[in-house]
Amino acid sequence: MILLRSIRNIFAIPELVRKLAFTLGVFIIYRLGSLVPIVGINTVLLSKHMTQSGLFTKGFLGYLNVFSGGSLQSATLFAFGISPYITASIMMNLLTMSVPWLEALQKEGEFGRRQINQYTRYLAIALSLFWGSMYVGYLEMQGLALSPGWSFRALFLLSIMIGTLLVMWLADQISLYGVGNGSSMIIFAGIVARFPVYIQRTVAMVQQGEMSIFIALGALVMFIGLAVCVIFLEKGERKVPVQYARRIIGNRVYGGQSSYIPFKINVAGVMPVIFAAQVMSVPTMLAKLFSYLTASWSGFGIFDAMAGSALFLYLARFALIMAFSFFYTALVFNPTELAQNIKKSGGFIPGVRPGKQTATFFDYLLNRIGLVGALYLATLAILPDIVSQWLYLPFHFGGTSLLIMVGVALEVSSQIESYLIEHRYEGFLTTGRIKRR
Repeated sequence: MILLRSIRNIFAIPELVRKLAFTLGVFIIYRLGSLVPIVGINTVLLSKHMTQSGLFTKGFLGYLNVFSGGSLQSATLFAFGISPYITASIMMNLLTMSVPWLEALQKEGEFGRRQINQYTRYLAIALSLFWGSMYVGYLEMQGLALSPGWSFRALFLLSIMIGTLLVMWLADQISLYGVGNGSSMIIFAGIVARFPVYIQRTVAMVQQGEMSIFIALGALVMFIGLAVCVIFLEKGERKVPVQYARRIIGNRVYGGQSSYIPFKINVAGVMPVIFAAQVMSVPTMLAKLFSYLTASWSGFGIFDAMAGSALFLYLARFALIMAFSFFYTALVFNPTELAQNIKKSGGFIPGVRPGKQTATFFDYLLNRIGLVGALYLATLAILPDIVSQWLYLPFHFGGTSLLIMVGVALEVSSQIESYLIEHRYEGFLTTGRIKRR
């Protein structure tokens, strides 16, 4: 009943309805663009080739394909989705920590952030053109181009660049006028768009006797159980009490109350999982495509062999998720700044001196909680992949996709919750109704 009332309350807030409708409209535009094939490709032969080769079905190329909603293997206008921008963001975050003038630019407030964001877009366009040049070479080598040559290559790269620009623009529109983070929502839309394909393949395999119905049901139960586990851990938090000193000014008494600061188990959210998937998928994609273009050079055979090693991929992804979790936590959380803000407002943590000791306490707490959160992210990202490979599931839907889906859904539900509470309505996660004034 609470959920039904919350859904009904959503339609009582015009601003929230407009945001949700706008986000849904962007999703529709994105999916339509994902169905538009690039001119000059034999789509019939392409479909047969991708089905037989399985190039974008498993492994980290499968991640890129899932994130793009299947557009990559279909060579459509939005073939790379938001992946070039995500990869460019990772590179720029690393550069701002190592290049002095970029670090100084980042500290210049809103102007600096806008400039870095602009550089990120330029880098994303360059990455899309580089990946596109590899992809178009692969298509020509496999005889999938109707009229191979420089005109086809130029048209293909132009289409890829325009598609990347459109996807970045759509993501920005969601962030500005919709709900949730634009980039995360685009990836979410791509993952959800693959559901009908997954269901169709699974049902076909069960009907043909290639998969036991008990295995299919077991996989369904496993994913539901993992989703519940993710929700439980994503909502978990450590509450740090903060006490405010009493101040008497004239006849008025200020302060004296106590509150708390919530520290989530997973401070970094789903971004470390997305970053790790992007970092692992790019070298694998280049190795695969280069192996077709320059088969005589054995250097790429090393990368190709590593890409085929399941143990190496699991260990590398585990390490990357752990590293990005600590990196992203340090990027979004500043213990010194938080300690100074508490001190300026007259607050203190019981048993901890204000100022430097409070910052040290926050840093220690973040390291402990961050370790638990990083282990949780890395384990849940890899475990479903291992089980899926063991059960021979006919699709690539691993822990990374599950974490992104649940994480984005929780982020959106929290944003909707805030709107409902702000307008004195009961939210999704509240147990009692907040009365209107």
